[in-house]
Amino acid sequence: MKSFFKYVFATVVGIILTYIICMVIGIIFLTSIIAGISPKTVSVKENSVLRIDLSNEIPDKVVNEFNNFDFTKMKIKQVLGLNDILRTIEKAKTDVNVKGIYLDLSSVSQGFSTLEEIRNKLIEFKDTKKFIIAYSSVYSQGAYYLASVADKIYLNPQGGIDWKGLNMEVMFYSGLMEKIGVEAQIFRHGQFKSAIEPFINKEMSEPNKRQSITLIQSLWDDMCTKISASRGISIEKLNLIADNLDALKAKTALDDKMVDGIKYYDEVLTELSELSGNSKSNKDMFVSLFDYSKSVKPNTETITNTKITNAKIAVIFAEGEIVDGSDVNNNIAGDNMAEIIRKVREDKDVKAVVLRVNSPGGSGLASEIIWRELNLTRAEKPVVVSMGNYAASGGYYISCPSNYIFAQPNTITGSIGVFGMLPNVQKLMNDKLGITIDGVRTNQNSGYGQIYRPVNDAERIIIQNSIEEFYDTFLTRVSDGRNIEKSQVDSIGQGRVWSGINALEIKLIDGIGGLNDALKKAVELAELNEGEYVIREYPEKTDMFSELFNGLSVQMSERKLKEILGENYEIFKTLNRIQNMKGIQARMDYQMVIY
Repeated sequence: MKSFFKYVFATVVGIILTYIICMVIGIIFLTSIIAGISPKTVSVKENSVLRIDLSNEIPDKVVNEFNNFDFTKMKIKQVLGLNDILRTIEKAKTDVNVKGIYLDLSSVSQGFSTLEEIRNKLIEFKDTKKFIIAYSSVYSQGAYYLASVADKIYLNPQGGIDWKGLNMEVMFYSGLMEKIGVEAQIFRHGQFKSAIEPFINKEMSEPNKRQSITLIQSLWDDMCTKISASRGISIEKLNLIADNLDALKAKTALDDKMVDGIKYYDEVLTELSELSGNSKSNKDMFVSLFDYSKSVKPNTETITNTKITNAKIAVIFAEGEIVDGSDVNNNIAGDNMAEIIRKVREDKDVKAVVLRVNSPGGSGLASEIIWRELNLTRAEKPVVVSMGNYAASGGYYISCPSNYIFAQPNTITGSIGVFGMLPNVQKLMNDKLGITIDGVRTNQNSGYGQIYRPVNDAERIIIQNSIEEFYDTFLTRVSDGRNIEKSQVDSIGQGRVWSGINALEIKLIDGIGGLNDALKKAVELAELNEGEYVIREYPEKTDMFSELFNGLSVQMSERKLKEILGENYEIFKTLNRIQNMKGIQARMDYQMVIY
């Protein structure tokens, strides 16, 4: 008996010690993670150079910092929101310790509208007479567009510029779906509504080609016009260089004046040291954009002068696909976004609202829910929209009830059209898998919406009528919000996408500009003066611990899927997205790739 109690006691002690050790390890683990994402005070040395590296993704706003934590490497990815980047460059303008900016453009893959906002902020930075130097071994077209504002553009002797004009590509899945026995049953309104084409065609339709060439030509012309102004190279010359691929070699890029010099990295370091007033070439002169951002207080904590005020301008970030429900997961969840807008509307201290939209659209129902809250808000206080890389289809639906809409010249917007898609997997189940399905029902249409058989004539009529009714509602929303005749909206609708420049011409937007322009307009409409308001950003940061474990679960799941599927992972994501499409969709062609 004594031995029994001895072993029991030892077991209990072992369990307690194991629990304590696990707790200590867990605390250390959490502490290390929290320390990695917590703001740190950054001391900027004299004669520093702000190093801007845009190799990481740039969301409009970082809401959940744990999304950027790599649990496999146990380190945080240095991701900044566009709002943080613009604020950081703004501070550098007046920081006496920052002598200039070094643009490290080795890897730039952001959307053109995002690059446009950063480029415009860099132009403002140059007003201070501080220098901007750009360098890369190879410049993508987006990277070169950004670099074109620099005082000097340098290129590696063996490098080049991928200057060739814009290309748009769409991946088609209809052949794959035929092979696996899945039929995409399509319902749509709009001859340009190309979001469904990848699932029924093997190439672009003629209407889609017409709208696409108009779109990318507008983007290309705007890019060439601004590079021509910055570099002093004619538009005709820029097109000739692209046609002949002359800039692919450093020597011809220099001869064509697209760069100012051919240098190795160490030579660029030497020049930066001299320009900044450092005694010798070294990397210590750099302060990274990410580190420097930690010394910048967000607008939410900054009053424009010493006057105390309760008045607020609310900036709401709506980024990602528009989905039903409240599960955000890096998307715009209809119920969640509606709650944020409602909260802002009911806050008497909020005098105006800026909605930043960066979305290709999505669920028609969720778009309507968000529209309703914005329309109610406009009746009580000014609403101004700032469009990012995309504000199309559902993204435009939620934008149209505002008082004023800004977009960048290269924003992709419009796509006023709707569609529905119901997969029929009968052949896959019967012929490929040997599975058959049978059942009973109480009513004639109890099996409505099933994917195991083709839709019948009655169902097809019901679904198509729903599409037509929602399209008519879409036209009405735009007509009322933009004060444009409904017939005119229909003529520029039909699912067609437009660049920001074209959208201004047809009155889908009111002005060309970015987030800061939208803020200024909101202040103006609210009749506020400098020092009479603070800025509050939404969504607010999420709960730390719940997002930590959610982020760990998501990252591990995605990593495992990538290991299993390999190069087929992207196809899996596309098919999963199709499966999650419920109800009428107001979305542009998310398969579109422009480079």
